Amino acid sequence: MRTHHAAALLATAVALALTACSPAEITTKPDTKASPPVGGATSAAPTPPATVGDTVTLKGNEDGEQLAVTIRKWVDPAQSDDEFMKPDDGKRWVAAQFELVNTGTAVYSDSPSNGTQVADDQGQQFQSTFAETTAGPAMTSAAKVAPGAKVLGWITYEVPKDSKIAKVQFTMNSGFASQTGEWTIK
Repeated sequence: MRTHHAAALLATAVALALTACSPAEITTKPDTKASPPVGGATSAAPTPPATVGDTVTLKGNEDGEQLAVTIRKWVDPAQSDDEFMKPDDGKRWVAAQFELVNTGTAVYSDSPSNGTQVADDQGQQFQSTFAETTAGPAMTSAAKVAPGAKVLGWITYEVPKDSKIAKVQFTMNSGFASQTGEWTIK
């Protein structure tokens, strides 16, 4: 019993230490190209939050891990491409097409759907589900992307029929990196 208690305390201490070393950060600011101020103005309007079509650059946990993440398309509701698969009663599928471009110096190796979720306007969060939809080819579950290369695919979520989805989030390293990208769904 003491061994299990000591192991649990050690695991908790390690988890707390790792959390303290890498504070969570949610990035809603899309990447922008620098442009000179017009007419000599020095202040600019605040950047609106990222939406479908915008790219957000995120860093992973390891040196050299970096992705430019874009939600290319959003489908609500998403239809099954299999007559035998469908959402549970009272639920529907929604889907986002992600493009992940490796802008780092290390190979990106992960299951992208593990690090993504959606949230409705009430704050309820929903994880991805394994579903093939007519929206297009699913995101690979074993991405290995060399620097400069990209991967493209759809990730599907099962949500209550009456939920209004407001945000999509993506985090590298199966959801354990300290930076999370967030896109507003309109």
